[in-house]
Amino acid sequence: MVLTKDELIKSLQQEVRLLLHLVSKVEPAKLDYRPTAKQRSMLELLQYLVIMGPIHLRGATAAAFDVDEWRKMWRTGEAAAKEMGLDEIKDAIGKQPALFAELLGPCSDGDLRAELEMFGSKASRGSWLVSLVLCHYAAYRMQLFLYLKASGREELNTLNLWVGRDAA
Repeated sequence: MVLTKDELIKSLQQEVRLLLHLVSKVEPAKLDYRPTAKQRSMLELLQYLVIMGPIHLRGATAAAFDVDEWRKMWRTGEAAAKEMGLDEIKDAIGKQPALFAELLGPCSDGDLRAELEMFGSKASRGSWLVSLVLCHYAAYRMQLFLYLKASGREELNTLNLWVGRDAA
């Protein structure tokens, strides 16, 4: 794997730090904002972010991927997330960095190089962790940023998105 295990954990933790910075910019009055009628609302996107990383991480770190177990985790997680308000969402996302260390810490280099079949495709476990977990955080972080901008947070800029801080 190009990244070491510690670098992967730190990268995932950084994604959550950046995500939490953006979540702090969500105005409760804008939770119903949706770019178009068929897209997720801001609240629905945030609820998705509560479950996306942990469920994909658990699927990729399992000894063998079980799509039925994954679906069960998804349904259970989705139902729980749908009950969450903004403060609960922030708390739930804030707990994700500890989960990365807990689930990835025991993985050996051999575990990360081992081939894993998920969703009908085969790749190394490390590749799945990067493509399915790390890349998804970056993609959905960008989506949240765009929702924030489109819903009126025009002051947000690339520092908010990529560095996780407000401009001076």
